[in-house]
Amino acid sequence: MKLAIAYLSLLVFPLMCGGNPDNTVYETAVTEEAAAPAMIDDKAASGNFEAQTEQKIIKESNLRYETQDLDATYQQIIASVKKNKAYVQSDAEGKDYNSLYRTITVRIPNANFDAFLADVGKGVAYFDRKEISAQDVTAEFIDIEARLKAKKTLEARYLELLSKANKVSEILEIEKELSVIREEIEAKEGQLKYLQNRVSLSTVTIEFYKKVANAEDATVSYGTKMWNAIKSGWNGISSFFIGLLHIWPFILILVAVIFIIRKKLKKKNV
Repeated sequence: MKLAIAYLSLLVFPLMCGGNPDNTVYETAVTEEAAAPAMIDDKAASGNFEAQTEQKIIKESNLRYETQDLDATYQQIIASVKKNKAYVQSDAEGKDYNSLYRTITVRIPNANFDAFLADVGKGVAYFDRKEISAQDVTAEFIDIEARLKAKKTLEARYLELLSKANKVSEILEIEKELSVIREEIEAKEGQLKYLQNRVSLSTVTIEFYKKVANAEDATVSYGTKMWNAIKSGWNGISSFFIGLLHIWPFILILVAVIFIIRKKLKKKNV
């Protein structure tokens, strides 16, 4: 398709323009995409210096620890969030078989990452889990920027071609190419925006919990156990008599049968 445009530019436009020197504009535009990889390589090479001066680092941390006061720990974290200009991305709490827990995910400016961790760690005897990671995405960042610049340069050349095209077929062909290029530009811009967000705002996930006794493990006094036994016995007797009420017809029949059998046995003995 792109070769078709090039062919079109070399054959049709010279006829239309009558050998005008401006034809070089069309040839340059349609061959720009072929030259784009070289531009990217040059940009990546020149980007080595940038990588040394300004690194792009994605920082993340995952913490888990025990606390004796869930509310006090939560307030401490929120105070640190405000102090370090961060914000809470998610907040969840719940209960498992022997503890109450709360999990908070915080997004914090990269520059305040270490200070925030220090604030959160105050008063913690030990961490069940403390994970800290730093991922260098400088090379990826520079590569995407270079490719984006090349695509925008190519877009500009095609727009210049479009402004000078006269035939409907030529216009449709160029617009089709422009549509593809614009989609690629939007994709690169989205990748760049996502990386920038991850770099500028670090992510810290904090899980803190408090142990609680199970119901079956709770300490019960001897008097309470006796009273529970009395209540259980009375409830058992009540249940027994209630059960008898449900089967009273069968009991009546059984009594009648026993009475008849005993009466017949007496007659035989006589």
